[in-house]
Amino acid sequence: MTALSVKLTFYIPNAFSLKDKRQVCRSLVDKTQKRFNASVSEVDTQDVHKTLTIGVAVVSADAAHARRSMDEIIRYMEEHTDAELIMVEE
Repeated sequence: MTALSVKLTFYIPNAFSLKDKRQVCRSLVDKTQKRFNASVSEVDTQDVHKTLTIGVAVVSADAAHARRSMDEIIRYMEEHTDAELIMVEE
């Protein structure tokens, strides 16, 4: 069994309040969880309205499958938000 996790940091240029940020976060987390069998949650910078930090975890019996899934999730998250991915921590 292989477990992978990443911490993704996004910059949200159009967020002028925490409400704007939470809307982007909720949308991105919900869409990602529905599409993939992965754990996705906001994990840091909750009080910073221009920065969104999301944690993603994937568990698989096959290490190669886990890596492919994680890469696909990251790519999906980049493509389905107006926020800019600025950091990936593995």
